[in-house]
Amino acid sequence: MEKKIEVLATTRVQYSSDLYKIVDSLNRTLKERDLMFGLALDEQQKETAIFTIYRT
Repeated sequence: MEKKIEVLATTRVQYSSDLYKIVDSLNRTLKERDLMFGLALDEQQKETAIFTIYRT
């Protein structure tokens, strides 16, 4: 059976070089609760990061 990934929330924040540390910590801590966190750079606004929370 294939698992489906569900997007729970997405928000845009000002990019900071340390944001990946928060996302990494959240992923390591909350993976047992079927949560996953993502961070992407906005294609049009390079100073904006897109933070997404998923249920796996």
